[in-house]
Amino acid sequence: MASFANHFFWRAGFGPTTEDMYPTPTFDAPAYFNAWWQASAKPPLPLIASKNVVDGLSNGINNIGRIETANKEQKETRQQMIRQSREEIRSLNLMWLDEMVDSTAQLREKMALFWHGHFACRNLNSYYQQQLLHTIREGALGNFGELLKNVSQSAAMLAFLNNQQNRKQSPNENFAREVMELFTVGRGNYTEQDIKEAARAFTGWGFNLNGEFVFRKQFHDTGTKTVLGVTGRHDGEDVLNILLDQPATAVFIVRKLYKFLVNEKVNEDRVKRLAKSFYEGGYEIKPLLKDIFTSGWFYEKENTGSKIKSPVELWAGIRRILPMELDNPPIQLLLQRALGQILLYPPSVAGWPGGTAWIDSSSLLLRMRLPHLVALAEPFAFAAKSDDDVSMGRENMADAQKIPQRFKLKGDIDWDLLIKRFEKVPDAKLIDTIPASLLQSKQNPITSLASRFSRQDRITTIKQITIATMATPEFQLC
Repeated sequence: MASFANHFFWRAGFGPTTEDMYPTPTFDAPAYFNAWWQASAKPPLPLIASKNVVDGLSNGINNIGRIETANKEQKETRQQMIRQSREEIRSLNLMWLDEMVDSTAQLREKMALFWHGHFACRNLNSYYQQQLLHTIREGALGNFGELLKNVSQSAAMLAFLNNQQNRKQSPNENFAREVMELFTVGRGNYTEQDIKEAARAFTGWGFNLNGEFVFRKQFHDTGTKTVLGVTGRHDGEDVLNILLDQPATAVFIVRKLYKFLVNEKVNEDRVKRLAKSFYEGGYEIKPLLKDIFTSGWFYEKENTGSKIKSPVELWAGIRRILPMELDNPPIQLLLQRALGQILLYPPSVAGWPGGTAWIDSSSLLLRMRLPHLVALAEPFAFAAKSDDDVSMGRENMADAQKIPQRFKLKGDIDWDLLIKRFEKVPDAKLIDTIPASLLQSKQNPITSLASRFSRQDRITTIKQITIATMATPEFQLC
């Protein structure tokens, strides 16, 4: 039963806490889902990195419009603004990571991570990024149609996809294309002509200096358009409604969510059934999640221990199992970079590919070393390199070389919670009980180390078995 609970903890959140680790006598999927739903029902408080509108706007001024740098002083001022905005985005990153680790609203934050990858967006303006993240977290468990409209009208997304420049007689197709290809119906369910017509409908969509959506009538093409066979004097909201009217949108979303929550190998019959209910239910997210997490097939062998944890899932899960206070929290930004997933900096508008893309020879070595790096504060060698694609052309090699070549994930781990959790387990059974509490695999990968652990005192044994288990390839899966 412990494996069923752990399966739920990892898929509906970021893994078990220390208190959740010990095997449970029974597992009631509907009861677990209802409890986690209730814990996530309260609207999230905004995460504030930019203190006010003025901060965000001044720091992200390069995203609002071009400013001429007539002299060296103005150029330096602009660069300072950009650096400050970047620092605020990094602070927002760490705030959200802490929420993933500490919040009881695990289901909300896990779904927010999904939507963050689905509505992938990079923006130098820290205030706009902050707005978009709150929009996603606030709507993560609500209605997909509403979330789609709110994200599509956000300053961050409109700026990222160039719709601020989309005007009649000179339409910019970027926004319309990505809304169709990546946010709704998916490839193969629209034509190039549909994109051209939809782009005309989105003309005039923009935002003001406060990051508020603005419909600029003077830039809107009021002519007749035909999108996916529907003809009329469409505006942007009409196009979004047309896309939501397509059953293909429900299939596209459900298939992507299935890969994220269930299995990279998609069961198309299940996806079709889930998508039908999702579509007929008006795109309400709760019934879809309930159907997934309370279905017997979700806990079948083929779907347990079958997914590679993303870097953020892996690291957040380690922090939940080993409660810690890091001496230098920003080190986690370098860790995200080394592992290949930086929150708020998706690699492209398509988000992170996921699956086996998370693993290569170097990243797997680091992932398996992480528990030792944390527990023993071992130095980690990190080869600095430019991340220009992620940094949107704003990072130069001089900045990249400032990254330390070696650093430590040094901090204090609260081992007392873990030791107390296993206080009733006999010494001889620790070698089996701890791995069973941490892994989905029925095979114990550290049995061969039993003789080594038996020579230690009880507290040391619990620590070492825990770290050894978390350093196995099996712990990379959930």
